[in-house]
Amino acid sequence: MSKVTEVVEELTQPILQELELELVEIEFVKEGKNWFLRVYIDKENGVDIEDCGIVSERLSEKLDELDPITQNYFLEVSSPGAERPLKKAKDFEKAIGKNVFIKTYEPIDGEKGFEGKLLDYDGQTVKVEIKIKTRKKVIEIPFEKVASARLAVIFS
Repeated sequence: MSKVTEVVEELTQPILQELELELVEIEFVKEGKNWFLRVYIDKENGVDIEDCGIVSERLSEKLDELDPITQNYFLEVSSPGAERPLKKAKDFEKAIGKNVFIKTYEPIDGEKGFEGKLLDYDGQTVKVEIKIKTRKKVIEIPFEKVASARLAVIFS
């Protein structure tokens, strides 16, 4: 994690705890000529624009006070969206029974991308039920081989 995201996480956590919100992810990225500090937040039934606005105001005040970022940047506070990333163990545990998309660092059964229902996560292995034409198959993915994972919206 970069120094900027570590500092921002330290500033953000007390704000989120007070508001009973969860930190999903922090990104500090350059796009074109501009830098963006993106803070993704969530709660049990999702966040709304008011939640994002309150966190943005309070975090902006803290950032202005401490001035830990040398370059100019845009602060964005938002929901992670319907296809929220799964990064921590608790993200996977909460996603059991939901549709997910997982990319692996190396092929498993000749594939590196798996979309289906997350059946289980035990800290070591992720089990996903995928559909191959008309049949279902359970794939076991060692957690250390997961490159990225997110919830998946599947239209039927």
